[in-house]
Amino acid sequence: MALFKTRSAAVYGIDAHPIDVEVDMYSSGSARDFVMVGMPDIAVRESRERIKSAMINSGFGYPNKAVTINLAPANVRKEGAGFDLPMALGIMGAMGSVGALDRHLLVGELSLDGAIRPIRGVLSVAVCARNLGIPNLIVPSENAAEAAVVEGVAVYGVRHLAEVVALLARPEEFQPAVAVRNGHAAEHTELPDFRDVRGQTMAKRALEVAAAGAHNVLMIGPPGSGKTMLAKRLAGILPPLTFEEAIETTKIHSIAGLLKSGAGLLHARPFRAPHHTISDAGLVGGGAGMPRPGEVSLAHNGVLFLDEFPEFPRDVLELLRQPLEDCSVTIARANMTLCFPSTLMLVAAMNPCQCGFYGDASRECRCTPAIIQRYLGKISGPLLDRIDIHVEVPAVPYKELRGPANNESSAEIRARVERARTVQQARGYYNSRMPVRLIRKQCALDDSGERTLEMAVRRMGLSARAHDRILKVARTIADLDESATVSAKHVAEAVQYRSLDRNYWS
Repeated sequence: MALFKTRSAAVYGIDAHPIDVEVDMYSSGSARDFVMVGMPDIAVRESRERIKSAMINSGFGYPNKAVTINLAPANVRKEGAGFDLPMALGIMGAMGSVGALDRHLLVGELSLDGAIRPIRGVLSVAVCARNLGIPNLIVPSENAAEAAVVEGVAVYGVRHLAEVVALLARPEEFQPAVAVRNGHAAEHTELPDFRDVRGQTMAKRALEVAAAGAHNVLMIGPPGSGKTMLAKRLAGILPPLTFEEAIETTKIHSIAGLLKSGAGLLHARPFRAPHHTISDAGLVGGGAGMPRPGEVSLAHNGVLFLDEFPEFPRDVLELLRQPLEDCSVTIARANMTLCFPSTLMLVAAMNPCQCGFYGDASRECRCTPAIIQRYLGKISGPLLDRIDIHVEVPAVPYKELRGPANNESSAEIRARVERARTVQQARGYYNSRMPVRLIRKQCALDDSGERTLEMAVRRMGLSARAHDRILKVARTIADLDESATVSAKHVAEAVQYRSLDRNYWS
């Protein structure tokens, strides 16, 4: 009887947790006696055939003994093929082919010929190894650049089971992977530029304010007025991801399997634009088995663009209320509760009615008042209250379409946004996420500003949540003006961004 242990990790939510792989081998049995315990799923159970073929085809043979493998802790479900490599090394250790692996953590899927395939969530595994104080991490070569961004762990990318054995036997012949951190400038130059947008001065200003304070935006206008074009250019005026934001964003995309092979850390802010036929699990996360991140988490630290906003099922849209309020999504299962981050900017675009031409001076609307109200009624009041800025995007006049192109570039707008965000970072938070207890202190108004806000709240019948959001937007406008105080003109512009919901929904 021989007992051997290796160390691996499993990803739950966006974090990885240590898994001990214990292999016990009995001479009284045969190779057909293979038992796996510790709540493995089907993919983990099927690893027996992959491991056996990989070991034989790599020239290591397979023991004619009974094998029992325990994945500890036993009360947590194990999913995925990432345990193939540590289990294979555990069997080989029990055979005496490799030495102790206390200083190594291993993950990887095996092919039948012994090749090692990439897996999801390697960045989270690297963070787990660092936190556990394990100095060496062995991963598939395609995942090495991703894991190498974590400092304090020597990451070795391997392509074949035989290469792993050689690495363990002669570590001095192998060099750990080196992190490659690309610059941000090239990524910004590849994004669509605001210079391409003709007209829409009001909408561009609203998006600048939204970007400066990380506010949610709703754009209303007829088809072809440029709503989608504007939304796609929003990412180009957002500041680059900080290193901490990049780590967390890359974790989520790695878990979802969206990182390109050999990719390292993400630097560009994500821009997600799901179709309106998306399910509730697709939007906020979940699904069968281990819950996966949805679009609201894939847009973490970036932009979630929902075009044709009322065409989304209302029950799906209502699921946005908690992520927008709490900046996280909590998914409960019978044996676990997972939390995915969702700190995002929501940008929604919609037509003013079913035909799209309600309020358009150049086209006749064919919708009855009942049809218009039914269409607009798909967006609930509580969801509207969570969107800070509402802006109308009218059709662009012919003269502006054909006029000279003298628009500001995204780089010029981004410079102002970055200055405003620097001021907010000194306070410890962006204005859209300002704690309620600090609103009165950070958004103190002078007498004229107080009268402007009081008049708006009385006449428009705004809710308490809308009142707070006006103050936050006014604070952002003041930051863009590099003003320490919030004046009446800042409040007036912020109120203007709350008027469309009353014009259309009241």
